Amino acid sequence: MASRGLGLLSRKDASADLVDHLRALSEAVELCEGRVDPAVLDDARRVVDQADRRLAISGSATVVALAGATGSGKSSIFNVLSGTTLATVGVRRPTTAHAMACSWGEESAEDLLDWLQIPRRHALEADPSMAAALDGLVLLDLPDHDSTEVDHRMEVDRLVQLVDMLVWVVDPQKYADAAIHDRYLKPLAQHADVMMIILNQVDKLSMSQREQCLKDLRRLLTSEGLATVPVMAVSAVTGEGIDGLRETLAKQVAEKQAAALRLAADVSVAAAKLSEASGTTKVTSLTQSSINQLTTQVAIAAGVPVVTEAVGKAWRLRGGLATGWPVLAWVAKFKPDPLRRLHLDRLGVGRRRQEIDPSGVGRTSLPATSGVQKARVETAVRTLAEQAAQGLTRGWADEIKRAARSAEDALPDRVDRAIATTDLDLAKHRRWWQLIRVLQWLLVAAVIVGLGWLAVSFVLVYFQLPPLPDVLWWEVPAPTVLAIGGVLAGLLVAGLARIGVEVGARRRAAKARQSLRAAIARVTGELVIDPVKTEQERYERARLALQRLL
Repeated sequence: MASRGLGLLSRKDASADLVDHLRALSEAVELCEGRVDPAVLDDARRVVDQADRRLAISGSATVVALAGATGSGKSSIFNVLSGTTLATVGVRRPTTAHAMACSWGEESAEDLLDWLQIPRRHALEADPSMAAALDGLVLLDLPDHDSTEVDHRMEVDRLVQLVDMLVWVVDPQKYADAAIHDRYLKPLAQHADVMMIILNQVDKLSMSQREQCLKDLRRLLTSEGLATVPVMAVSAVTGEGIDGLRETLAKQVAEKQAAALRLAADVSVAAAKLSEASGTTKVTSLTQSSINQLTTQVAIAAGVPVVTEAVGKAWRLRGGLATGWPVLAWVAKFKPDPLRRLHLDRLGVGRRRQEIDPSGVGRTSLPATSGVQKARVETAVRTLAEQAAQGLTRGWADEIKRAARSAEDALPDRVDRAIATTDLDLAKHRRWWQLIRVLQWLLVAAVIVGLGWLAVSFVLVYFQLPPLPDVLWWEVPAPTVLAIGGVLAGLLVAGLARIGVEVGARRRAAKARQSLRAAIARVTGELVIDPVKTEQERYERARLALQRLL
């Protein structure tokens, strides 16, 4: 915004700091957009634009304005300083709303006066002894700030915001007038470095009256935060103090710092107002407890408890089918798989999460979120946002709360998709199932062999054929051991395997709960936490930019 004007500054003086300050103020304005009172932002933006334009036009010139009330004698001082009679004084003063300008030096001040919108202008040559000192001075005679004409007062208000240095001319009768102190001096206390007070008409006072008047004026200025503002006693009639005033102005022109100091004061005032409107409190970092609470409530609302319970049941069902006694286990095949009922096993249990394309996954069949669960999620989001906005001004707090809710419509679907694409870790940790299954089928084979052996013996006896030779194991016929022992061993192995399956089911349920919470945390982090932190970071950048200015 201020790049053109900033590019013209190369001197190692007050202007060097002004460059950084303008950039910081411009950055702060952009960051605070939509979060701070628009009037404050407009004022700060005006300061940046004004500084840009002022530094781009006649950067070496110094604009000094004589301002005062009706009858203070500022037009007389203007004439004395300029060595002309251009400004009409007394009752013959022109009733115009425009200021008058005189400029010294070879460099034209036309562009600068065009920007200041000063139609009445005159280029002068100073006395040879002061020519070099006044080179670059642009002296303005402003309308009366207490004029009965509104246009006059508006012109004063406009130019007071633009000129480099303000010389307030007061007289012994109205130096304490509230019109000048309340309307101008007090609000411009930050501009003390580019202001001075001229007590005119001291020729009408005795020495003691003059000292008392100056003392009272200084006391009044000190109470208003203007203790450093120079105060001079002059008389436009006798010329007393005029040389000192001219030398003071010449010094300001020679130093070429008035414009930078004025703009620096403008930036400081605008930054203070913007800082007050934006806030100076450091942001409160989000606590892990509030983040965990949000994740917990979203997980409950999304049906994670239902999924973890289904994982345990599915593991028990599948483990029972793999390790149970085959003669009875086949009955479990008719039971529905809990995960398939929830549409959470459509991709196959062996697929890893990173191999799953979310775009190819439909919605789950988890139960719909209840009103109570939705309310708890909203409460958790609101609690987190309020914590993040703690101590901030209303504009920033509202934006943080809005950021927390910015993706609330997309949150349910994203969470459901995250659940559908989470690897529930059901493809591992079951190699021992195969060993048990082989053992169970061997035991089934033993039962079949034993029953077959008994059947053959029965047939031979029935047909009175020679019987098979007796084979005893542990003094018990071998076919009986095979048939009955195989059944008992199968049931025992199934019972022992059931314990292992149950332990695995609990572990898989716990691991699934952990994985699902992690998946949901990633979603809430992206849709809720990150927008809140982004807004907090924006506030911190604005706060630090303004802190650099203050």
